[in-house]
Formats: sequence, C-alpha cells, structure tokens
Amino acid sequence: MNAEKFPVVEKWGKILEWILERAGQYPKSARFTIASRTINHALDIQEKLIEAIYTKNRLHILMQINIYTEKLRFLIRLAFRNRYISIQQFEFISAEINSFGKMIGGWIKSSR
Repeated sequence: MNAEKFPVVEKWGKILEWILERAGQYPKSARFTIASRTINHALDIQEKLIEAIYTKNRLHILMQINIYTEKLRFLIRLAFRNRYISIQQFEFISAEINSFGKMIGGWIKSSR
C-alpha cells in the first residue's frame, strides 16, 4: 500500500502516532478504560482504512470509519474533561480529527 496515493492514510498515521503517545501518558487509573478504548478505536480506524483501500464496494467500510471517528471524538473530549490532555492538545487533535473526517466525507461522497 502506497500512502502517497492515499493522503487520508498518511493523515491518519500521524493522528494514530499522536494518540498512541498521549494515551500512554494517561494516569494509571484511566489506562485500562479510556486510554485502552481510545487506542482500540484509533487502531480500528487504521484497519478499516486498509480494508477500504483494498475493497471495491467500500461505502459500508467508510461509514464504519465515520462511526469510529465519532466514538473517538467522544473519548478525546472525555480525556480533556478529565484533564488527561491539555487544552492545546485537545484543540490540536480535534482539528486533526476534523480534517480527517472531512477527507473521509469526501471519499464517501465520491463512492456513492
């Protein structure tokens, strides 16, 4: 798979790295709940992106990515509210996830 052919994959790769790094810094009390769920959803999105690239009928997969992205947004807000990430980190990752969401939205539109 060539990420240059799919800028959305490259974008998600950077977001995923950020999430893995930050979630690993959550307090011990949140590591097996919020951090674990956040990482799992982020990895699920990565897996679904790979599936979408190698599947002809990808609309259903792209819609699943949208759902996982919404779940991830919720978990990021929860991490912010519990002060596991700073306001600057929250603003940064929110903007990155929104940008990714627009890319997925465009892909969905072109797949219909």
